[in-house]
Amino acid sequence: MPAAPLPRNEIENRLSELPGWTLEEDRITRTYRLPSHFAAAGFTVHVAQIQDELNHHSDLTLGYNTVALSVNTHDAGGKVTERDLALAARVMAVAPGHGAR
Repeated sequence: MPAAPLPRNEIENRLSELPGWTLEEDRITRTYRLPSHFAAAGFTVHVAQIQDELNHHSDLTLGYNTVALSVNTHDAGGKVTERDLALAARVMAVAPGHGAR
């Protein structure tokens, strides 16, 4: 059963609990800055592991010392759903352990 898109006001309210995450059109995004390229690569691998556990994958971009995520739910018409917010929360929980800010 496809996930249901969330109303914009609910997404915005929920993002207040996810500092640094923003709503851009029909997706939520965040860029993390890390202490080094190696730290950013390690964080990317950890995020990929979380995505596999949740069976929900974001666009994930590794820069020199940055990691950018952009996520929405394809089977909900490319809209933001509970699954996207759950992924963001899991990523936020592990970010400090990698020195991400």
